[in-house]
Amino acid sequence: MSEVETTTASGVAGDSLHEALDEAIRRAQRYLLSIQYPEGFWWGELESNVAITAEYLLLTHFLGVADADRWHLIVKYLKSKQLPSGAWNIYYDGPDDLNATVESYFALKLAGVSPDEPFMRKARQFVLSRGGVPKVRIFTKIWLSLFGQWDWKGTPMMPPEIMFLPNWFPFNIYEFSSWARATVVAMLILLTKKPVRDIPEWARIDELYCQPRDQVDYSMPRPKSILGWKGFFHMADKLLRIYDRVPLKPGREAAIRKAERWIVEHQEADGSWGGIQPPWVYALMALNSLGYSMDHPVMKKGFQGFEGFAIDDETGFRTQSCLSPVWDTALAMIALVDSGLPPDHPALVKAGEWLLKEQIFVGGDWQVKNPHAEPGGWAFEFDNDIYPDVDDAAEVLIALLKTKLPDDEAKRRAMEKGLRWTLSMQSKNGGWGSFDVDNTKRFITKIPFADFGETIDPPSEDVTAHIIEYMGKIGYRADDSIVRRALAYLKREQQYDGCWWGRWGVNFTYGTGAVLPALKEVGEDMRQPYVRAAVRWLEEHQHPNGGWGESCHTYDDPSTRGQGATTASQTAWALMALLAAGEEASPVVERGIRYLVETQLPDGSWDEPYFTGTGFPRDFLINYHLYRDIFPLTALGRYKAYLDSRR
Repeated sequence: MSEVETTTASGVAGDSLHEALDEAIRRAQRYLLSIQYPEGFWWGELESNVAITAEYLLLTHFLGVADADRWHLIVKYLKSKQLPSGAWNIYYDGPDDLNATVESYFALKLAGVSPDEPFMRKARQFVLSRGGVPKVRIFTKIWLSLFGQWDWKGTPMMPPEIMFLPNWFPFNIYEFSSWARATVVAMLILLTKKPVRDIPEWARIDELYCQPRDQVDYSMPRPKSILGWKGFFHMADKLLRIYDRVPLKPGREAAIRKAERWIVEHQEADGSWGGIQPPWVYALMALNSLGYSMDHPVMKKGFQGFEGFAIDDETGFRTQSCLSPVWDTALAMIALVDSGLPPDHPALVKAGEWLLKEQIFVGGDWQVKNPHAEPGGWAFEFDNDIYPDVDDAAEVLIALLKTKLPDDEAKRRAMEKGLRWTLSMQSKNGGWGSFDVDNTKRFITKIPFADFGETIDPPSEDVTAHIIEYMGKIGYRADDSIVRRALAYLKREQQYDGCWWGRWGVNFTYGTGAVLPALKEVGEDMRQPYVRAAVRWLEEHQHPNGGWGESCHTYDDPSTRGQGATTASQTAWALMALLAAGEEASPVVERGIRYLVETQLPDGSWDEPYFTGTGFPRDFLINYHLYRDIFPLTALGRYKAYLDSRR
């Protein structure tokens, strides 16, 4: 009996796979179409860790705008996410995390929760077992310092005079990634002003220290070696502390005002900074520490902007760290077209026209390193015009290419401008980063508070692959100079066992799932050894149930690559890669397709609590709530196209 004729454990017979596949695609299409917004876009929740919401609660106290009812809902949410160990983690099914636990505990206590509650006692026991507050990251210590629960002298020195360093200087704010840059500028003010907001005596967290507070060593940790950049910045920190004690500091106030102006000028239309939570909350606190009242237009817009990021449901109140409507919309359009929806379907037309309106024609920070290019990209969020990114631009261009719009000329102009801008963002090594050109100075990652996540935005395999995938679709081939440089970059970055690392998705499955379709589109010979190595890696990491899955833990321990709970999105990435590599008839592919068909829910969606998206590898992981539905539909649609071609 052939593979196609066998019956699976769930009862889907091989000879009925065509029928089951067609029905799965119809259900998935209906589901996606049912959740499209009237304006034309798709937008799913971007779920991150509990610290985002805990920090929002702390922010409201810092600004003096606490809402008791909302705090009650935040308490409900935080309690619902606590683990049996008493700790909190930063991704589903992930390990206990000290930083998230300390921040959640402090937020709960500030909200009035008694430390004698059993769940608070368990949290406290966990924190003390890990060494207490002195063992948390620098950014958690900064949060605690803002409320007198850590001493400011135990935080790094970052003088605001950094604002005077010119763009050509080896160390300046534009050597940081876009998200870190906005954070750093705000932090220059906070670390200089060292504001402290009073809290009730009962909200103090002295009980999270393993020894009395007056016995704590607040000195910055000494690096293992004084040689290298960590040693250099450690010594610089000591010198800056000496300078900080000098009464007269020429230019200090001017530097603070320059940072202040930068913050005000970089506020987005939705009130945010960079469209993401970390720089947003620090910017508000920095301005408030300079005397900005909550009636000031910048502060009012900034604080009210959180309402668009908030979710209030049966689990309580939580805030999203970011919004992803442009990204979600482009990916949903690709999935629907690839699964057989007509390119001129009204839903696709409405979505395409919405994307045209989202194209950005104003300047931004990217122009510092790329001053001669004209704007024309797309951003991730609704309102993030200062920071368009090439990954979104690539997916939008693919989506528009696949869609037939009434105004073909407007679409053509948009795509031309988008392509020119995207190509101009290629870095010297042949790859593309997300927001800047050649943002690659790795010594930046050695500054004392670089433990909050990625501080630079170098080219990555997945972003580069998405761009050359689009280029291939419009006729570029492997021997074109731009593509040739990109392919050379991808070959250099390939792992020893054949896979590629994933920067914005978890992890090697995502990177490999992006690269192989790109190689096919630019006409690479998919029989080449380096391609076959990637195929073998995917085949070897298929799970017994037919799917694929990879944990966020692989960023900490790459030896566990390809291991983790099976997920719909990661299964789809693997299938898309194998289909591109010419493995359509492989039993491996059929088993993967069966897994998706058999695990689909009756409403056409899939269940996926696991985090398969990445903000900052290791430190900030994401569950995109539409990944579980968009990517499986794309994979099923491409497999169906193969079957139809055989017919």
